[in-house]
Amino acid sequence: MSNTTSSDTPPSMPSLDLEPEITERLTSRRDALRGAGVWGLGAALASLPLGLGVLAKSAFAQQGIPQQVQDILNFALTLEYLEAEYYTLGMAAPGLIPAAHRPIFDLIRVHEVQHVELLQSVLGGAAVAKPEFDFTAGGAFAPFTDYAQFQVLAQAFEDTGVRAYKGGAAGLAVAPDLLDAGLQIHSVEARHASEVRALRGQSRWIQFADTDVAAIAAVYAGEDNTTHAGIDVTGITNVGPLGVTEAWDEPLGVPEVLEIAGLFIVS
Repeated sequence: MSNTTSSDTPPSMPSLDLEPEITERLTSRRDALRGAGVWGLGAALASLPLGLGVLAKSAFAQQGIPQQVQDILNFALTLEYLEAEYYTLGMAAPGLIPAAHRPIFDLIRVHEVQHVELLQSVLGGAAVAKPEFDFTAGGAFAPFTDYAQFQVLAQAFEDTGVRAYKGGAAGLAVAPDLLDAGLQIHSVEARHASEVRALRGQSRWIQFADTDVAAIAAVYAGEDNTTHAGIDVTGITNVGPLGVTEAWDEPLGVPEVLEIAGLFIVS
């Protein structure tokens, strides 16, 4: 991996590398969740955005919501449940979030709760129940007693949401109302990610495929790509590789989403 530096390269942060046995535990847990019903929604879910919240309720008012669309929306709802629950628990944890940062995380919480409520409203009786979450990932993290770890996972969830939407944009093109809604939420999720990254002393833009925390490396896999539309952008601009990788977010598909989010879903 490149060691290129820049004036906007973030300062180094304390490592939260996991012990090998914890990494093995996380991998086993991820593999077990691959077959769970909440993830078995088929290829239609492979590129669903994590943050598809602002959905036009009237889009299927005349004919009802097709089953395939219900499945996709329920997948989105499950992921929105995860984010909303995470920030709700974080805000409720005594002494966890410094006073200066509480308004920021509370606003993010409000956004995610609103996404949940709207998806529930759209789906009505077809909405899935909220799963049980384990934000320690089986003891690998302590986000509600360690503020640094709380920020790390917040960054991971938000950056994952942005990349997952990228993976779903093409599929949403056949449903303009959903694409419009997804674009609106995509920009909000990107603002969340930027703010959390800044709070951690990170660049507001993802650089290369690097992370200061090995445990969330899967979130950034592939972000060192500099080739777009078949063109290596570093060959047609004076901007260096660092700037090029900042300028594009890479998409995530369902295997990558499972790698990241599935660790925190118990049932």
